[in-house]
Amino acid sequence: MPKTKVLILCTGNSCRSHMAEGILRHAAGDIVEVFSAGSKPAGYVHPMAIEALKEIGIDISGHSSKHLDQYLDAGIDTVITVCDHANESCPVFPGKINRYHWGFEDPPKAARPGESEMNAFRRIRDEIHKVFEAYAAGLRSSIVHG
Repeated sequence: MPKTKVLILCTGNSCRSHMAEGILRHAAGDIVEVFSAGSKPAGYVHPMAIEALKEIGIDISGHSSKHLDQYLDAGIDTVITVCDHANESCPVFPGKINRYHWGFEDPPKAARPGESEMNAFRRIRDEIHKVFEAYAAGLRSSIVHG
């Protein structure tokens, strides 16, 4: 059976979408193909996003920032936006796709008073982890229970 193709979108494709991609691939890579892209790719993956995932045993150091246009004809089954701007500007993908929006703060801009930038990345990583682990569990359950 072919794997479901999931595309995770953000504006810059430098932090949140890469963290979500790494977490979902780690949790369900055996049943889904996971990609991430941006509407205005930053051209790099933020070093703190790489570090935050490394701390939980997930390596995204080989990821690159990509434009969503390269996935328009890739047979994507599900599009998940992880920032409000990407949700508002998401193009229409051909065919019948599932579409979800789970918004997260932008880690480089999310530090609260007294919180380091790295701790903001960790906090948002943990939020993304919780949501995408639950999504992966739901995918597994739907496969098992048809």
